[in-house]
Amino acid sequence: MGKKKGVKRLGKKQVSELLQNLFQHNPNETFSFKQIFKVLKLDTHPLKMLAIDVMEEMAWDDFLLKVSDNSYKLNLKTQVQEGIFHRKANGRNSFVPDDGGTPVFVAERNSMSAMDGDHVKVSLMARRDKHIKEAMVIEIVKRAHDTIVGKLRVEKDIAFLVTADSTIVHDIIIPKRKLKGGKTDDKAVVKIIQWPDQDHKNIIGQVIDILGKTGENNAEMHAILAQYNLPYKYPKNVEEAAEKIDAAITPEEIARREDFRDVFTCTIDPKDAKDFDDALSIRKTDKGLWEVGVHIADVSHYVKEGSTIDKEAYARATSIYLVDRTIPMLPERLCNFICSLRPDEEKLCYSVIFKMDDEANIKDWHLAHTVIKSDRRYAYEEVQQIIEEGKGENAEFLLKLDALAKKLREARFKNGSVKFDREELHFDIDETGKPIRAYFKVSKDANKLIEEFMLLANKTVAESIGRVKKGVKAKTLPYRIHDQPDPQKLENLREFVAKFGYKVKTAGTKGAITKSLNALMSQAEGTREQNAIETVALRAMMKAKYSVHNIGHYGLAFDYYTHFTSPIRRYPDMMVHRLLTKYQDGARSANKDKYEEFCEHCSDMEQISMNAERDSIKYKMVEFMADKIGNTYDAHISGIQSYGIYAQIDETHCEGMIPIRDLGNDYYDFDEKNYMIVGRRHHTKYQLGDPIRIQVARANLERKQLDFTLADD
Repeated sequence: MGKKKGVKRLGKKQVSELLQNLFQHNPNETFSFKQIFKVLKLDTHPLKMLAIDVMEEMAWDDFLLKVSDNSYKLNLKTQVQEGIFHRKANGRNSFVPDDGGTPVFVAERNSMSAMDGDHVKVSLMARRDKHIKEAMVIEIVKRAHDTIVGKLRVEKDIAFLVTADSTIVHDIIIPKRKLKGGKTDDKAVVKIIQWPDQDHKNIIGQVIDILGKTGENNAEMHAILAQYNLPYKYPKNVEEAAEKIDAAITPEEIARREDFRDVFTCTIDPKDAKDFDDALSIRKTDKGLWEVGVHIADVSHYVKEGSTIDKEAYARATSIYLVDRTIPMLPERLCNFICSLRPDEEKLCYSVIFKMDDEANIKDWHLAHTVIKSDRRYAYEEVQQIIEEGKGENAEFLLKLDALAKKLREARFKNGSVKFDREELHFDIDETGKPIRAYFKVSKDANKLIEEFMLLANKTVAESIGRVKKGVKAKTLPYRIHDQPDPQKLENLREFVAKFGYKVKTAGTKGAITKSLNALMSQAEGTREQNAIETVALRAMMKAKYSVHNIGHYGLAFDYYTHFTSPIRRYPDMMVHRLLTKYQDGARSANKDKYEEFCEHCSDMEQISMNAERDSIKYKMVEFMADKIGNTYDAHISGIQSYGIYAQIDETHCEGMIPIRDLGNDYYDFDEKNYMIVGRRHHTKYQLGDPIRIQVARANLERKQLDFTLADD
């Protein structure tokens, strides 16, 4: 009897929640009134009538679908969506629909143990008054990852994987027989063999690889790669396929190509580079013009479409550059030997040959398969010295290339190219991989020389396919595209720089906006706020990506742009080489949908690789500062979040965070728009770009995290 009395006290709100829960957990079921009353134990007439009224309202709101006079089911059309689940450590999980709609909140109790990045099916919950829109995960369509990287903890009867990922809320249990010899503190890659469900709260896994001891350089670098599902070793069968490639260049092959072996040719690369995929040649023509050849390694001559090597290269899509190593896209024999444009060796290339006057005006150009022989391999530093001193080996040619590059650069900025010369953090490391010096690498004239000719080649080949007569359909080509900045973020930039006394245009023609942006960068150069302004300006910019649907490249101000110049380290360049060769031979346009799929994959892999590269820098940064706990430094605020402020040390360029809770006896409000936090009581402001004095408090290698406090001095 007590139970019935309890049921009688159910109100409209409780009945509504019971019904909602029933239909959401059974999205494909049709329920009759009789079944509903039985399942929900609604055994009084008033409760049954109330349930029928609530279901009518739910059908009116499109939450339910009326199947017959006395039966309902969940309205899958309006209430069920597919998309990506994003897990947050603070429990503010969200669901982003596949169609790109607004993110929807998913409470932990409704997450069905979905992991970050999983493709899920959700049921949108009936909207309650004064409540935010919510969703419930009803099916995990596809797991984002089935492997997790972490540190082993082996106990007497059981083993665990301890991970630095704060979004993993479940224990990862490993049966003893599935340890693969792993011991406590080993870094391991674990494959999930059982995900949490209604009956099991834990994740069960098995060790598939032991990477080494936690803290060992090799183990940590491999762990970063494994975390992103990136390869850290090359498959044996692909290496073997590369060994079988005949590197010899036959007289017949040379006869089919333009011969540049007797023309001055050189490569200019970082001093530690091994894969040289571009070379420049220069000579004076009879008509007083300069013939500049941009020679690119002819990788597609050796790597055939659909071959074992090609499939592996496509899966990787890009070489990955961690602080202390390169994970190549191609097997070492190809990238460092056969294809690499090494000095004094005959090499096959795909080349763009320009004829230009002293002002770098292009009078003629053509695309050709060539054979070259590089005369000299230069490091950037060597060429920089020749440019600065005006003398040195082959100075005449190098100074001419530099003069032409400067003309090209000048014209590019005049046409609306955005000027972003961001400094990059680099480390000098010892033989064990330990960082011994941190510094910013600045792009100088020697770097810009190469950059300009590569940009010119990429732009020219893109135009040759994309720019067609009116009424003619352009053939398929993967373009490198870059959309216009976000207008709202541009407006935020305008408001932000105004505080420092700068002006920037946010409306008008594309040319006027970029001219204004460039003027801002020039004015801010060398000031304490330079870094902050560049950060906010970059946030306004869209990410560049690959697509067969050309919209131009905003940052470069090119109507047509592609990637042609680095086929050793980027798969899109290989695709472009193959298509250009086919089109030169008279082939029809390639399948657009197929190549768009390729482009999406390459864009995704590029982003993942960049994340891994960033993590390796973070790790080395923490490692570099680990023996400097307690030291104080001058720094500036490099980022503002609701939970803390990020600061970059002026001397070492290493970045750490000061949690909000460590900022003293005040409550701080986060002003996202103005990139600052403000104290409620004392009105103390901390703003992006502000100089501060910090003390190094903690260096957590596991989490790749530096913690600072404000220094007292």
